[in-house]
Amino acid sequence: MTSVEAKREAAREALTAYDGVLVAFSGGVDSSVVAALADDALGGDAIACTARSETLPEAELEDAKRVADEIGIRHEIVSFSELESDAFVENDDDRCYHCRTMRLGEMLETAREFGVETVCDGTNADDPGAGHRPGLQAVEELEVHSPLLAHDITKDEVREIAGQYDLSVADKPSMACLSSRIPTGIEVTEDRLTRVERAEALLRQWGFDQFRVRDHDGLARIEVAPDELERALEREFVETVRAELSGLGFDHVTLDLHGYRTGSVSPDGSTVSNSVADDTTAIEPNIDD
Repeated sequence: MTSVEAKREAAREALTAYDGVLVAFSGGVDSSVVAALADDALGGDAIACTARSETLPEAELEDAKRVADEIGIRHEIVSFSELESDAFVENDDDRCYHCRTMRLGEMLETAREFGVETVCDGTNADDPGAGHRPGLQAVEELEVHSPLLAHDITKDEVREIAGQYDLSVADKPSMACLSSRIPTGIEVTEDRLTRVERAEALLRQWGFDQFRVRDHDGLARIEVAPDELERALEREFVETVRAELSGLGFDHVTLDLHGYRTGSVSPDGSTVSNSVADDTTAIEPNIDD
């Protein structure tokens, strides 16, 4: 047995001690592995629960439904709105704390409705050291159980375990909620979330794998993985994305030459929170120049 298999078995065995668990389930690789472990350990006493709100792209909700079906776990969907929270809308340094508190609060309430005492999430062993993560404070305060963290399972090991369970999301890129595309200090609104979701849907249609569209109050800053930058400069894509994003309400459309970076608009990200990086190229008229 490899060390990863040993960690997987230890996490699965630990879950058998619970009468039942509800997994905060986004359909990403971390929460999918926790859901698979819970289903493996507890069968019908495990529930995956997805919180639907304005910050969850519709494509991600559909992915969550599909992956829950792959696992065979019971899947519940609850709806709420982070935009009802003034603290969240304000979009300060602790936005993720406010979001996670509300989202996990929905999980805890749903668990009580189903007579389940334990809520689990997908925090892995790499997360505590991965920059500004105020959402982890909410996990601790609400006493949510993190099996991956508890058994020192890193992100790479999560993906390996996902492969062992034959989950289609084993290699899925990380996907944070839509509000992460709005720089700190700019209010989170439904209009901004909607245009970011539609803009990213366009990039997905063009086959980009790892990307973000950051909304700098009317300026779209597109980030793609470094190995996809060349494709993002192709004439057909440039002309299409410029027209489509302008139609969504963006005044300017730019491509960030640094490429995709996690948390580039967060308080300690490499981009100043309310401004645009110097190394961007405008996807604007006169593309022959």
